[in-house]
Amino acid sequence: MLQPHHHLLPLFTFIFCSCWVLNRVVSDPQIYFLTKRCNPYYEFLVSNVTLFDENINSTLRDIREQIGGQNKHFATAEGAASGGNTVSTLFQCRSYLSTADCVACFDVAATQILSCAPGDPGGHVVYDGCYLRYDISRAFFGDTTQSVNSASCGNQTTDQPAAVFTSAVQQMLMNLQRATPKITGFSVATKTQVPNNGPTIYGFAQCIETISQSDCKDCLNASYNNMQTCLPNSDGRAYANGCFLRYSTTSFFPENQTIDITPSFKQGSSNKGAIIGGIIGGVVALVLTFLALFVWIRRLKRPKRAPREDIIGASKLKGPVIYNYNDLKAATKNFSEENKLGEGGFGVVYKGTLKTGTEIAVKKLTFQHFNRMEEDFENEVKLISNVHHRHLVRLLGYCIHGKNRILVYEYMRNSSLDVFLFGKMKGSLNWKQRYDIILGMARGLAYLHEEFHVCIIHRDIKPNNVLLDEDLQPKIADFGLARLLPEDKTHLSTKFAGTLGYTSPEYIIHGQLSEKTDVYSYGVVILEIIGGQRSKELRVDGDIEGEFLLQKAWKLYEKGMHVELVDETLDPSDYDVEEVKKVIEVGLLCTQASAEIRPTMSEVIVLLQNKDLLENRRPTMPVLIEPN
Repeated sequence: MLQPHHHLLPLFTFIFCSCWVLNRVVSDPQIYFLTKRCNPYYEFLVSNVTLFDENINSTLRDIREQIGGQNKHFATAEGAASGGNTVSTLFQCRSYLSTADCVACFDVAATQILSCAPGDPGGHVVYDGCYLRYDISRAFFGDTTQSVNSASCGNQTTDQPAAVFTSAVQQMLMNLQRATPKITGFSVATKTQVPNNGPTIYGFAQCIETISQSDCKDCLNASYNNMQTCLPNSDGRAYANGCFLRYSTTSFFPENQTIDITPSFKQGSSNKGAIIGGIIGGVVALVLTFLALFVWIRRLKRPKRAPREDIIGASKLKGPVIYNYNDLKAATKNFSEENKLGEGGFGVVYKGTLKTGTEIAVKKLTFQHFNRMEEDFENEVKLISNVHHRHLVRLLGYCIHGKNRILVYEYMRNSSLDVFLFGKMKGSLNWKQRYDIILGMARGLAYLHEEFHVCIIHRDIKPNNVLLDEDLQPKIADFGLARLLPEDKTHLSTKFAGTLGYTSPEYIIHGQLSEKTDVYSYGVVILEIIGGQRSKELRVDGDIEGEFLLQKAWKLYEKGMHVELVDETLDPSDYDVEEVKKVIEVGLLCTQASAEIRPTMSEVIVLLQNKDLLENRRPTMPVLIEPN
């Protein structure tokens, strides 16, 4: 059922559970998720996937033994070299965590990183409490900011004057930046108070132990610069391959972990020096503020990109195939009605057969605003064509002919998921197949949101846009096409931006678009897959008032009867009741009214595969937007 690394997951499920059983005094492993990336398989071809996975397993076992048995907070390991499948792994948890919390954070990180597809030649995951990375080469032990270099900011501000608070935080972060490389272990926790009885600010800096002092200083300097985007918010984190920097007005480490860092750097000997330093700091802060404003304005003028690191090996990306219009015309029998597979917001799809015998799906796009499409079409298609994932439909190429814009995709013989849920194949999917589709969709969306070098928000996740291959594995279609929409168009004025019944309330009502919009739609599809009922289909049983699917699922969940949502065509002996209840709860977590508390897609993957994690999260009531 669990496809990637299926032979590894049981091990870490056991490890994770045993950790929590044996260490009930665990206070806080700080598993707030920050970022994750799996290196795509096409960046480096692993010669033996099974052996490579075994080597990953070996390094993870080694590291867990080091941090659990030897009370380490930093560890590296290398898998056995055989057939070019060597694996190097690095782990670091924050020095203020207890051994039990460090192990707990590792277990969550290991489970998360094992969700990368088999054969992915590398990956990393960052939490508040720890950082885990593996790769085919140990050369990354010296990386500082090469592939991970970003910041995550809180959304609360203090009641202090912004300039005073910002200055105090900047001074503390600069002190940490100067002191940390000089301290054994490259790790410092400190605190300071904002002048005039202001709040206490807690700060922490840490570098990995495989880099030099100068590299540590450079990494923290980059993180300090990234952190400026968070001020004057009350908390912020900056993270990179080689270091981690955090501040907050709320304590996040034990009081006895703070140290006096003043001996680590020279103090000014006079008030004059302090004044000059203050002036310089103020000027630097002002310049950084203007630079941040300039970057922000520039970003508004171009397509939205995720605030995350560039993809490794981006220079290796290849352009899509350019097809001849007459060849596509012949392949689809002149775009005949008999070859028509379906029609959606973006255009009509036809089945085609090339002269070579290769079957393809040909989508003739329909846009009202041709000028914008003409400007951006080739660039956007090149971007989309480089999205490669086992759970995303592969874009093979395109064709431009006059005002025709055509996309050519791989052909899926089993059509779309809606046919198996609501159409002529209704009732033919067993529980394992449904679970695999739910998990596969999560992996595809996580790649679009968090692992590709540009964040791609789908905007229209629904069963019609989930195709099934010959093994009934899901492949999400039409991703990236929303990027071709004119930027001045909103969700209210275009038919392309979503489907009622699947679209999140914040997008429908306020036009607020984020990855959490897709998470909401995905949650609705989970409930459809389990219930075998369309989300917008009103069900009336006898004298009972009709209910939409989301409304029905929530009411059953409140009564502890959510397993009654299960499609009646499923054989009760075919599924585990507790597993079904868990998946329904994940669906409800995804459809919560507040976008902020919905999980990310990478968190969804972990939740689906680990029952214990779900016990600490309870869904809140969704908002029902009735599709009229």
